[in-house]
Formats: sequence, structure tokens, C-alpha cells
Amino acid sequence: MLLVTKSTLAATLAWAVSYYVLEAQSPAFAPFAAVMIMHVTVYQSVAQSLRYVGAVAAGVAVQAALGFLAGPDLLTFVLVAVIALSVGRSRLLGVQGPQVATAAFFAFATYSSATDNTTRISQLGQIVLLVLIGCVIGTAVNVTVAPPLRYRSAEYSLRLLARALYDLTADIHPVLRAGAPDADTTGRWHERAKHTDDLIAQARAGLRTAEESIHYNPRRLLRRHREHLQFHGYEAVLNALERSLSQLASLTRSLDQWRTEESEYEYRNFLDRYAAFLEAVSETAYVLSTLDEEELSRQTVNVEGLVRDAQMRRREIAEDAETQALPLADPTRPYGALVVEATRLMEEIQYTSDTLHSWYGPNPP
Repeated sequence: MLLVTKSTLAATLAWAVSYYVLEAQSPAFAPFAAVMIMHVTVYQSVAQSLRYVGAVAAGVAVQAALGFLAGPDLLTFVLVAVIALSVGRSRLLGVQGPQVATAAFFAFATYSSATDNTTRISQLGQIVLLVLIGCVIGTAVNVTVAPPLRYRSAEYSLRLLARALYDLTADIHPVLRAGAPDADTTGRWHERAKHTDDLIAQARAGLRTAEESIHYNPRRLLRRHREHLQFHGYEAVLNALERSLSQLASLTRSLDQWRTEESEYEYRNFLDRYAAFLEAVSETAYVLSTLDEEELSRQTVNVEGLVRDAQMRRREIAEDAETQALPLADPTRPYGALVVEATRLMEEIQYTSDTLHSWYGPNPP
């Protein structure tokens, strides 16, 4: 609703300037540009404004050059289309690349309808001017009217990955306590653990939005927002959670090797220990999935306690495997791989806790 309101205000102001003040031939270019560059962050508005003005200027320039050289005939239009579409593929213009051809086509129509060269030059220049006015007004509205400061997007990104870690570990540990899981169950776990790419991409997009929202944003100067100007801690935690999900995928792959009931070795106690470890990880992930900036100091202390418990459970896995003389070096059985995967997963959980303590603990450096 805020974005719609700001876009409406920007479009109205741009139309008023272009229609009533400039009495432009095509006043719609200004409000269209104002809405086009209205983004959720000020940084994106500024960046897209520059690219959009550049794209329109390039399209008009292509049309002007070919129009005055060859005239407004069909062959000229073909050349304009080829060159404008080629220029629009430039990486420099990014998502605004297609606007080169759009501007060139509008410019061709304007050029063709004009009666003399003076009028043509005036109207082509007016297109660029109107787009520039629309971009300036749109950016100004975005900067001055409740400029978006999306630092909580970083927080939501951490919650998203932590929730995925919690959901899967919370499903696994009760089953392991009941005995060896069947192939269908372990296969489903592994498939769920593998298909987290979309969640990771979404989380990283949220973090980028948070980082971008502070650039050129006047609200960052307010005292209550100054602690949110750096997101290195959030990024480090997000990276650790991403690696944790990757390790969990490897862990479920090892569990998926458990195809039949074991008769040669006593493994039930090993599975109980493993279930206790995953339950401790699950409890840690649950706290991470509820992170709140106003409670970070307290939650960080809570996470540290849960991680110490998980470390103890992880050591019990290795000790029990040694006590039961399980074949850890046998590649045809999953015991050795499961011990290794538990150690690697624990390393990432420990790193997550250490990072939270370093950046957001009771006494951060």
C-alpha cells in the first residue's frame, strides 16, 4: 500500500509538471518514468533511474541519428530496431535494456509525425527531458516520503533457513528413536534436504535488500537506526546456516544407506544417541528461527546453552560407537559417515553460535 501510494503521488506530480508546466506533446513519459523507477529501496530507485534515463537517451539518439540520415521510412525503422535491440543487450543497462528499443520506437513515431526538423529535434529532446523529470520526481518521492529501511529483511532471511533446519531435524529425531528408519522415510528426508536452493536464494535476496536499503537513505542518520548500518554478522550467520543445510543433506544421504535391519551389530543405542543430538540441533534451530533484533542478546545466550548441549550429545555419539565397536571404517555401513556428518554439522552450529555471540551477544566487541 505504501508503494502504491508513493507511486501515485510521484506519477501525479510528474504529470502535473509535464502537462501543465511544460505543456509537453507527450506528457505521459514523465509519470511512466516516475512509476517505473519506484522500488522498495532508495538505492534501487537511484540505480534504475540512471539506467532508465541512459536507455531512453540511447534509444532516442539511435532514432535521431538514423532518422536525419535516412528519413522516416520502413528501412530506417528496421535499422533502428536492429541497433536499438543490440544496444539494449548491454550489461550496463541491466533490466532497463529493453527500454532502448521502446524509446527508439516512440521516438520514431514522434519523428515521423513531425513536419520539420526543428520540431523533430524539439520533440525528441522533450522525450529525454520528460523521462529525466519523471525519474527525478520518482526518486525524490521515494527518498522523502517514508524511505524504506528494510533491515528486518536480513532477520527474516536467517529465520527462513533456520526454520528449514528445524523442520527437518524435528522430523528425523523421533523416528530414529523408534529404530532403524525404512528406505522410503530416509529417501524423503534426503529429497527435502537437497531441495533447499529456492529457500537459500530467497534468504540471500532478503539480505541483499536489507543491505541496499541503507544506501542513500536519510533514515539511516536517525539514532535508532544507526546500529543497523552493518550486516556482516547476519551474513556470516546466514552462510553458516546454508552450510548447515548442506551438511544435513549429506547426513540424510548417509541415513538413506540404511536399507535393512542390522543383525551383526547392536545399533539401537547409537540411534538413540544420534536422535538426542539431532533433537539438540533442532532446539537450537528453533531459537534461530525466532530471532528478533530486540531480543538478540538474550537469544544469543540461549543459543550458546543449547549448542553446549548439542556438543555433549555429539561426543556421546562417538563414545557410543567406540563402546559398541561399530564398524566406523566399513564403507558399506553408515556408522562412520554418520559420525563424521554429525561432527561437521556441529561445527557449523558452533560457528553460528560464536558469530551471534561476537556480533550480538551481551558484550559484543
